[in-house]
Amino acid sequence: MRFNRRMGAHAFGLCLLGMLMVVEAIAGAADISRQLRSRPSLLKPEDVAVIYNINDAQSEEVARYYLQARQVPVANLIGIELPKRAKDSLTVAEFESLKSQIEGKLQDQQVLLLVWKTPFAVQCNSLTGALTLGLDLEQCKKTCDPGRDSPYFNSSSLRPWADHHIRLSMLLPITSVDAAKALIDRGTLSEFSLNEANGYFLKTKDAARSKPREPFFPPDGMTIKSKRLTLHTVSQEALEKEKDVMFYFTGQANVDYMLTNSYLPGAIADHLTSTGGMLTSTYQMPATRWLDAGVTGSYGTVSEPCNYWQKFPNPQVVMAHYLAGETLIEAYWKSVKWPMQGVFVGEPLAKPYAKVAPMTLE
Repeated sequence: MRFNRRMGAHAFGLCLLGMLMVVEAIAGAADISRQLRSRPSLLKPEDVAVIYNINDAQSEEVARYYLQARQVPVANLIGIELPKRAKDSLTVAEFESLKSQIEGKLQDQQVLLLVWKTPFAVQCNSLTGALTLGLDLEQCKKTCDPGRDSPYFNSSSLRPWADHHIRLSMLLPITSVDAAKALIDRGTLSEFSLNEANGYFLKTKDAARSKPREPFFPPDGMTIKSKRLTLHTVSQEALEKEKDVMFYFTGQANVDYMLTNSYLPGAIADHLTSTGGMLTSTYQMPATRWLDAGVTGSYGTVSEPCNYWQKFPNPQVVMAHYLAGETLIEAYWKSVKWPMQGVFVGEPLAKPYAKVAPMTLE
């Protein structure tokens, strides 16, 4: 990962602007329940277009399972034809064919769920970025240059298609049919109860990967009692044998001990590194490894981004929107200012914080 020397000033500037309701409370009391507002998601199952590859039986099986689990109308199931030997990255012509097949069958859906493992990129762009915001081939001339602003970053919008004329996209990657179905089940289960949970923000010794997001980590021990959530900012290389994990943000090329932790339905976790979005990579840990460990949503870049915080999920923004009751896909997409190189993976409709825990304020 190449170092971006401008990171610090930009990160500090964002904090000063107070772009989140969470930021305002950081210097105050340990419990910030009063500073959080409720803005439940308006997304419904009928807002999701489920897209599968007709040349892949597993893709269709998982797509139909998603329809059943989430009660998505059958009319929203869209079969498209990917190249029979699908590579990690599509050519521009192949992407235009994919986009044309999808758009010809859409109505007013807000979300595109892609059900396959590969392809996940279009040249240096992620497939989710290209489908949602359109291709940005200028970025490919120098991938370490600053990116293009997303109009959805930290947006108050609850209807992305109506408000911004964009459809949020997410990849539901199939490492195996059973793993994909388990991921779908976790997303569905996330809405049934509000559990005691923990969020972890790791300051690692890998400065190039850890430092960019540290300005956005909360004080250690902060709580949101109305959400039954405790936040832990710690200086260590990995979590081991932790329970009830809902958030896990770190900076490492590879993350150890992931399988020793227990993750709650709806959990979000990612590691800032260069190629976490290269889902078939063995060089650095792919984002799919989080999903296989029991997480419900993750993110990684598909080309060398350099370590701009703007190209990765901002933990404060993710939490503010997720805790307000928005879905995983809304909160995650709103957290990345320059998302063209990053692929979002997981179950889009998870929303563990749609409910509020009963509590007594002293």
